[in-house]
Amino acid sequence: MHEYISHPAGAVPPGSLVVKLYRSGTQIRGYVRKVADIGQDDAIFPGEEMEPEAAFKLAETHRGHAPIFVDLVEDVAWDPSWGRLRH
Repeated sequence: MHEYISHPAGAVPPGSLVVKLYRSGTQIRGYVRKVADIGQDDAIFPGEEMEPEAAFKLAETHRGHAPIFVDLVEDVAWDPSWGRLRH
């Protein structure tokens, strides 16, 4: 089972990946952001919203040794089927 880290209130280290999950109508959607060094723009991929499972799969393929943080917004609750969320 994959393990993810709850997104902290502050900044995350450059090179980290953030899966942001939010509500789009009645569904939960997400995207993946790779945090860049200060002064550079973060990379967001893909450009369109995805289902949570697809967002996590994409993050895993780009992870390398980088941690994956999860940003739950708009009252999205964690679903244990996505993996383990560490606080």
